[in-house]
Amino acid sequence: MKLVIFLFLLSISLTAARSSGKYTDRYDSINVGDVVSNRRLLVPYLRCLLEQGKCSPEGRELKSHIREALENYCAKCTDTQRRGTRLVIAHLINNEPAYWRQLTDKYDRNHKYVTKYENELRTFKF
Repeated sequence: MKLVIFLFLLSISLTAARSSGKYTDRYDSINVGDVVSNRRLLVPYLRCLLEQGKCSPEGRELKSHIREALENYCAKCTDTQRRGTRLVIAHLINNEPAYWRQLTDKYDRNHKYVTKYENELRTFKF
């Protein structure tokens, strides 16, 4: 019975996410500032995205949308996700250039999309 209720709630959640045209806000409560300021927390996410390590549920969710979000400038992101994305990308550009390069090589090999992020966020202040 619990499984039926869970599946029902999950289907409602997915339907709502699809109908709103936004990504799920399930993980919007994560404090992105805490993650980027702590390499012990940050590196596992990066390794997940690079397929070099295990993924947490939120890492899998991020990985499933990262290419699309880069391509459409986070059009389906919530405001919280958009702010968090800018903070993370700015941090990577300015503090983790090796990881930034690996991520751009994986998700935007021709640098078609990331150039606008780099230009905009190179001087981003936290």
